[in-house]
Amino acid sequence: MRTRVASATLALLLAACTAGPDYHLPETAAARRPSANAPFIGSDEAVVSAAPLPDHWWRLYDDARLDRYVTEALAANTDLRVADANLRRATFVVREAEAGREPVTTLSASSGLDRAQGTTTNLPGFAVYSLGGSIAYPLDLAGGIRRGIEAARADSEAAEAARDQVRVTVAAAVARNYVAACSANRTLEATRRVLDIQRQTLDATTRLFRGGRGTAFDVTRAQAAVDQSAAAIPSILASRQAALYALAALMGRTPADYPRELEACAAPPMLRRLLPVGDGAALIRRRPDIRAAERGLAAATATIGVETAALYPQVSLGGSAGFGGRIVDIGHGSQFSLSLGPLLSWTFPNRSVAKARIAQAGAAAEAASAQFDGTVIEALRQTESALTAYAREIDRNRDLARARASAAKASDQANRLFRFGRTGFLDVLTTEAGLANAEAALAASDATLADRRIDLFLALGGGWEP
Repeated sequence: MRTRVASATLALLLAACTAGPDYHLPETAAARRPSANAPFIGSDEAVVSAAPLPDHWWRLYDDARLDRYVTEALAANTDLRVADANLRRATFVVREAEAGREPVTTLSASSGLDRAQGTTTNLPGFAVYSLGGSIAYPLDLAGGIRRGIEAARADSEAAEAARDQVRVTVAAAVARNYVAACSANRTLEATRRVLDIQRQTLDATTRLFRGGRGTAFDVTRAQAAVDQSAAAIPSILASRQAALYALAALMGRTPADYPRELEACAAPPMLRRLLPVGDGAALIRRRPDIRAAERGLAAATATIGVETAALYPQVSLGGSAGFGGRIVDIGHGSQFSLSLGPLLSWTFPNRSVAKARIAQAGAAAEAASAQFDGTVIEALRQTESALTAYAREIDRNRDLARARASAAKASDQANRLFRFGRTGFLDVLTTEAGLANAEAALAASDATLADRRIDLFLALGGGWEP
């Protein structure tokens, strides 16, 4: 009786503690710093607002076609299919770990021929049999199974966050290539507009030369300007086609099935409102890579408990029952056996090896903690950098727009003066070259500005929400 009481007391004491440290977010974590949870430095820019970022940020463009493309990509993208499969695998790993708490049942059956041994005469034998079964329920007194389940669940949640990060990347890539295709069309339009002006100048120069008012040199220089602008068009078309092919791949299509309607897209989508960015605290909660790093830290912490539990005995509560004996006596009560009680299994470990494994798990947890801090800091850096780049590109774009307007006015004035013989042809070529450069610079800035906006949305980490 005393033995039973002692065993029960020991079991209760062991059950009251679980090996290894309980997980909690470290007090010194970068995610807890007030500066990390504060408004962004760049949020005081006039082009953004501190309003929360909506779940599906691309809908801020109010472009039904872009929304349709993103929806299709999130349903068919091959990288997302891989991430979904990885998440399902992680889910079944959790189920496997949870199954370690369930009873284990064993059934056995055998038969044979038994014969007396140790005589010089071959005596006839008799048939024997054995039927039995056992069941064992692991008590998990040291908590190794519980820690294993914790680690598996954290890994599964990290896999889910990794899947969400792929969603963020895919949504941003769709928007980026959509914008790139439309921006290429806008650049193409600006180049062709300059080319039309240069061709008009070439026609006028040719007529003047034929009328004796110009020179062959003027015609040659005008032709060179036309050829130079025309040479820029093939590369623009190639860039647009590359964006269309990339968009098709993101949506799970073959290149031959690229969205041909975008070949006529006149301009990239624009926001009609201030870009909402939220603050650092919202960023930390939202970004999937931060969540994945935090769950990785939780899994690494639980692994310490898994390794520590190996130092303690493994106790199961169970029993076994069976029949055995000669087949001719089958069914007799004397052939039945039954046993109940705790089953103690303890493989005495090499303590040096066990402690080394615990230390390895502790070092891995320290590395996971550092990685978590680094992910938070990098996310904040990316966002602040993207905010600055976006705001400064808007400033640059405004200046280039004014420069383009001045260049267009100068080109028009030079052409008028040249036709009336009040200026030389060199002035015409100079102003048209300036207009071509201004148009190209503004078109490139428009494309860069649209790209900077996507960079900012990507840094903010939205778009993974279902």
